[in-house]
This record gives sequence, structure tokens and C-alpha cells, in this order.
Amino acid sequence: MAVEPFDTVDLIRTKRNGGALSTAQLDWLIDAYTRGYVADEQMSAMTMAIFLRGMGRDEIRDLTLAMVASGERLDFSGLSKRTTDKHSTGGVGDKITLPLAPLVASFGVAVPQLSGRGLGHTGGTLDKLESIPGWRASLTNEEFMAQLESVGAVVCAAGAGLAPADAKLYGLRDITGTVEAIPLIASSIMSKKIAEGTAALVLDVKFGLGAFLQDPAMGRELAETMVRLGTDAGVATRALLTNMNVPLGLAIGNANEVRESVDVLAGGGPSDVVELTVALAREMLELAGIPDADVAGALANGQAMDTWRAMIAAQGGDPDALLPVPRETHTVRATRAGVLVEQQALPFGIAAWRLGAGRARQQDPVQHAAGIDLHAKPGDTVVEGQPLFTLGTDEPERFARALEALDGAYRIGDAGEPILDGGPLIAGRIG
Repeated sequence: MAVEPFDTVDLIRTKRNGGALSTAQLDWLIDAYTRGYVADEQMSAMTMAIFLRGMGRDEIRDLTLAMVASGERLDFSGLSKRTTDKHSTGGVGDKITLPLAPLVASFGVAVPQLSGRGLGHTGGTLDKLESIPGWRASLTNEEFMAQLESVGAVVCAAGAGLAPADAKLYGLRDITGTVEAIPLIASSIMSKKIAEGTAALVLDVKFGLGAFLQDPAMGRELAETMVRLGTDAGVATRALLTNMNVPLGLAIGNANEVRESVDVLAGGGPSDVVELTVALAREMLELAGIPDADVAGALANGQAMDTWRAMIAAQGGDPDALLPVPRETHTVRATRAGVLVEQQALPFGIAAWRLGAGRARQQDPVQHAAGIDLHAKPGDTVVEGQPLFTLGTDEPERFARALEALDGAYRIGDAGEPILDGGPLIAGRIG
């Protein structure tokens, strides 16, 4: 049996005491954990030490690259198009990938979007798209590359071969209270994106009540860390800091978010969804060498819609098919006249999850028709009896717990009262 070059307990003690781990130590640690030599309980201790003590820039870079090296890397050098990608840290009503990927691809750029499924209150892009009849998330490498070349946009499931250390480590963090450690979040996201092989990357880093990190300062720290990681790895990277205090758009769920995305591609849709889609598209296209693209024009003239239809059809979906609708609905109405001053993102995300739009475990199915449609947003004037939002599900017994989650999550005030929306949608730009 080969002698291991390091002792796991020594590395845990080093980090526990505030020391820095070397490149060789981190390379070994991730490799040994991936192959099962380092036990889960030991890696749990290490993740808690990292959570409490932090990591330096070199350590975070070495951790990320060790996770990249744990699996395969995609190679887009054979494509005739430049690649650019986007990653969001997730939120409530965040369907931006759906209109964004075809919009950017409509300018002749390849957008390889390897996406995931939802867990808890944040929805998964694949769950949304699977509400389209016939659409499939799993593609072979050959299909993936062919669609990037022909259509330009692909949204599909990431293969298990990309950064397998991250998948193993993420599951551990989820059950040990170490999810929020910025070095671990940054290395998790960026190891997959670097392994994916894109030339350019724009990050949508969210903060606020419905975000992964509620504190804007922590959101900025995460964004700066990930931009540095991308830059150090040779990926042109920048980030937008965006507000997730209020749900994004008017639809929270799966099929209803697809409908809203199609509205945006048709030149309509809620102003906040359009604003963020256009802003991210401009950043992605600038990094891809197209700085003056008429992004708004591509939404208005049908250019982006044509690419959407081709993207859906290429993966077996019917872009003209009717999307599922819930069997049961329940509408909540205003109990008084005034101004909607508060609409907290997190409780609305939890309520949609409880209606069946999300899952508690990775293996759980989702109800594609379940979710919430908002009829008013903070700042809107309402009259007594006016619909505020509608809950939808196939199982009406779910309404009670969804409404319980929304107790105190929204409020109608008087004209002139401050609107509790957390400020502008786009709060900053890094990189």
C-alpha cells in the first residue's frame, strides 16, 4: 500500500489554528477525499475549520483548482464561436437563464449553460424547462457540442464527470452547517465553471432576504472572490451584485416562470426581469467581443425568440405546446386600500416550495404547474378586494402550509410610507 504524503488530522489542526494550507496539501486533501481515503467526519471538521478561520486568496485558488482536477474538463476549442456563460447564486423567481441564453446566442456567441435542479426555496432551471412537453435535460457530449455550434445556446444537466469533488463536498456542507463559508461557496461554483471550459463568465451574485447570502457585504465579498478565481484561472470574469429582497418578476414556480420568460423574449414581461436580462446580456456579449450589441432590439424584433424556439426544439421540446396549469388555485386579496410596501422574497419562495414547485430531497419530483403568480409588486397602489397573488397546486391540501409561510410576508401601507424593497435591482459591478 502506498504511503500517503500527509496526515489528515495535521491538516485539520493547521486550519483550526488559523494556519494556511499549501498547494500540495490541498491537492492531496481533495484527491484523498474524492477517492475515499479522507473520511466524511474528517472533511466535516475541515469544512468547519475553514468556515471559522477562512482561507487566503492562494488557498481558495488552490482548493478550486484541486476540485477542477478531480474530474474532466470540457474543451470548446473546436467550436467556431466564442463561448460565454452566466451563473446566478439563486433566488426567488430567478428565471433569467431562460431568456438570457437564447438572447446572447442570437448574436452568434455560444452559451453553454450547465444547470441544476432546485432544492428548497430556490428553483432549478432544469425543473422549469422540463415543464415544456418533450424537452430533455440530458445530452451526450456530441449532442451538446453540435447544438452549441448550430443553435448557440444549450441549457442542460451537468455530467457527473465535472468537478466530482464538489458534488461530494457540497452534500457534506449541506448537513454540517458550513454552506455559507465564502471560500467553500466560491470554490464550489468556480470549480464547475472552470471545468466547464468557457472563455468568459458573468456572475449574478444575489443578496437580500431571498438570497443565499442576505448581507450585501458578504455578497460583495463572494463576488470579488469569484472574480479573482476566474481571472487567476484564465477565464474573463465579472459580476453584478443584484437585489433579492423582493421576488424577481411576477411568476414563482416552474411552468409559470417559463411563460414569463417567453413574454420577455416576445418583447414584454416584467420590467425587473427585462432589466436584469438585458444587463447580464450586455456584460456577456462585451466579454465575448461584441460591446455594442443592440440587446433590447433583439428582444423587440424576435431575434432572441427565434433562438429560443430552436434551442427548445433541439432538445426535443415543443415550443408551441401548452404548458401545464394547476388544478386548484387560491387568490389572496387586499384587505384594505393603500400601497403595497413589503413583499419578502424568502417566504414567497418557501410558499411556492410547499405548493409543490420545489423539493425537499434531490430525488423528490416537482409539480410543474405549482407556484405563485403575483398581481402586485412593492410600490403599487391597490384597492380593497384587489388580487395580490394567486397560489396554484394540484393538491389543495397544500394551501394551508403555503399561506402559513406567507403570514407577515407582505404588507399594505399608506401613501408616502417607505417601500421595503432593499433599493435598486442592480447594486454594483465587479471586474
